[in-house]
Amino acid sequence: MADEVDPFESLQEQIDDAAQYVDIEDGMLQRLKNPERVLETNLTVEMDDGSTEIFRAYRSQFNGDRGPYKGGIRYHPDVNRQEVKALSGWMAYKTAVVGIPLGGGKGGIVIDPSEYSETELERVTRSFATELRPFIGEDKDIPAPDVNTGQREMNWIKDTYETLENTTEPGVITGKAIEDGGSEGRVEATGRSTVLAAREAFEYRDEDIADATVAIQGYGNAGWITAKLVDEMGATVVAVSDSSGGIYSEDGFDPVAVKDFKRETGSVVDYHGADEAITNDELLTMDVDLLVPAALGNAIDADLAEDVQADVISEAANGPITPDADEVLAEKDVIVIPDILANAGGVTVSYFEWVQNRQRFHWTEQRVNEELEDVIVEQFWNLVDAYEEHDLSTLRVAAYVVALGRVDAAAEEFGPWP
Repeated sequence: MADEVDPFESLQEQIDDAAQYVDIEDGMLQRLKNPERVLETNLTVEMDDGSTEIFRAYRSQFNGDRGPYKGGIRYHPDVNRQEVKALSGWMAYKTAVVGIPLGGGKGGIVIDPSEYSETELERVTRSFATELRPFIGEDKDIPAPDVNTGQREMNWIKDTYETLENTTEPGVITGKAIEDGGSEGRVEATGRSTVLAAREAFEYRDEDIADATVAIQGYGNAGWITAKLVDEMGATVVAVSDSSGGIYSEDGFDPVAVKDFKRETGSVVDYHGADEAITNDELLTMDVDLLVPAALGNAIDADLAEDVQADVISEAANGPITPDADEVLAEKDVIVIPDILANAGGVTVSYFEWVQNRQRFHWTEQRVNEELEDVIVEQFWNLVDAYEEHDLSTLRVAAYVVALGRVDAAAEEFGPWP
């Protein structure tokens, strides 16, 4: 694990790698490597026992040239300014690479939600929503769920905003409950795009994903949905893990049964259908056809990459592979489907939700899934075209070439302020 790697420096390095292949002016490049603004605030919140606690919170708005800022809000004790800036940048280029008219944003609160009651979390969330109020809106900045947040927190933010603004504006937030204006297919979207992109990568290799063995690091929402969907495609999920450790079975697992076990016990460890227990590092270096890092960032550094044996990696997590590791994997001819495409299902269906809110018209789950598949498939092959046209080292560089070109084109349409 390469915890010392600065995610914002990784983002800027990825942009620099792509900029060599895009005709972009130096000053504009610097602008597109940095957020436009970062809100850093302290939330003063009363606890259930009457005491007061202070929580540091952030919201980074990276680039809005292509549309309103878009990105999640995470609750985690390791949230920090550099991480939020990096994630907002990745979101800006993620929305560009899938071709949806949104920019990039990201937010977070330094908190371990497991240590607080639901009423305390509600007060923290509503306090943050109050601070965000001047900066968000369906035409300005549209937050969404992320690590340790979900429909509950999004509904609190929406209700706080609408109450303070004395309005009805369901498009101010995405990832809401269906009954509150959410979209069908949103819960499965990140895992679905991870699998769809992987399927296309196997087709690019003239192989069938149905014949693949799969290892998945991280068994939260993205990880377990990936397992479920890739299993439905015929592949065999032989290893999964969470923060407590991992499990391996040569004959594969029933992804739903493993999820039920984790829900009951808090971890996949000790699942009765496993042949043996494994560590996260052992999972990441297993001899499988498809590896899916679906936990937090920097899971694979250069040293670990030397031992990676997978043929295809589809990044369900944000930033799970360091830039140095990318170079190692490229030398080994491992196809890495970058996060800004592989896990873009979440933001794509969030965009669909925003569109439905604006239209006041609800789509069926079938329509959502079909529209998502069209987006991911088309943009995967756009990356392949850029990869081959410019003789690039990786699909990640290809993704940033495509995305940087699109963001730069939008920025040039406006031009600098006179």
